[in-house]
Amino acid sequence: MNPNCFRWRHAAAIALAIQPVIAVAQDAPAPETLMAAEASDGQMAAAEETASRFPPAERQSFVKGGGRLLLTSGVTQVEGASGGGLTPWAFIGGYGTRNEFGASAFATGVNTQDYSLATFGGLISFRNRVELSVARQSFNLNAVGAALGLGRKFSVRQTVIGAKVKLVGDAVLEQDSLLPQIAAGVQYKRNDEEAIVKSLGARKGEGVDFYLTATKVILSESLLLNGTARLTKANQFGILGFGGPGKGYSLQGEGSVAVLLNRKLAVGAEYRMKPNNLGLKETDAFDFFAAYTPTRNIAVTVAYADLGRIASEVTGNKQRGVYASLQLGF
Repeated sequence: MNPNCFRWRHAAAIALAIQPVIAVAQDAPAPETLMAAEASDGQMAAAEETASRFPPAERQSFVKGGGRLLLTSGVTQVEGASGGGLTPWAFIGGYGTRNEFGASAFATGVNTQDYSLATFGGLISFRNRVELSVARQSFNLNAVGAALGLGRKFSVRQTVIGAKVKLVGDAVLEQDSLLPQIAAGVQYKRNDEEAIVKSLGARKGEGVDFYLTATKVILSESLLLNGTARLTKANQFGILGFGGPGKGYSLQGEGSVAVLLNRKLAVGAEYRMKPNNLGLKETDAFDFFAAYTPTRNIAVTVAYADLGRIASEVTGNKQRGVYASLQLGF
């Protein structure tokens, strides 16, 4: 037999033998595809666990685009970070996942017996890991301003620039772990009325808050728990300046609890401690809130807020009133 002919037949036989193997290899998903599917399955399992408690018509829309549960971007707190109205949560704002960007914008108003606060701003997030925010606050003194000779329409204005980084954990997906989602944040605050706040005894018109926050969602109970430790020298969130006679940074605690009544509505309460650096009998703040998301991109929050005593030597009142906020998120 011709040796060349034998070699060609042998090669053809080998090709026919390995052809099915090649076909299987070509049809097999790449490792990164398998990992993505695994993550997607984990997200859907967590979502389905919560969605199963709602009517069938609502289950399909419980998770849309991006794979994050509704309301898990939080709303926006008065200083611009994602979370509740008073306290930041470990969630990263916006609905972007680990491969996406997210963003939101907000406007908030609070009216009490003697004062009113208006805040607006926005944030952007990167890969569900890092959040950058900015907020502009206007604190109107109303009748107190008139009594102090500043005018009834006088407002103390402040800018807050914040950053937050998720460190460990996933508050929603890691249901089999006791570890909460933990994030660290910083907020730089600059008060426009440095001369006025210094006249009240504040040491500076600008300062920096540092905080560590932990959030856990218990899907089986539709429950959210959050705790925050804040290192601050801000008087009334910084609106009355920073520090006081012989006083600087102190550690303050904050907490939130919320219940998801359905996929669009959550109710809860918050508590935030505040330092009393100026000797004006400043007391802690709390609220009872309801957050509603008519669509994925819109969140409306209303609350009864008690901001505690603010310069009580002047008014003597606890500042209680209505809190309302609108957020647009993507």
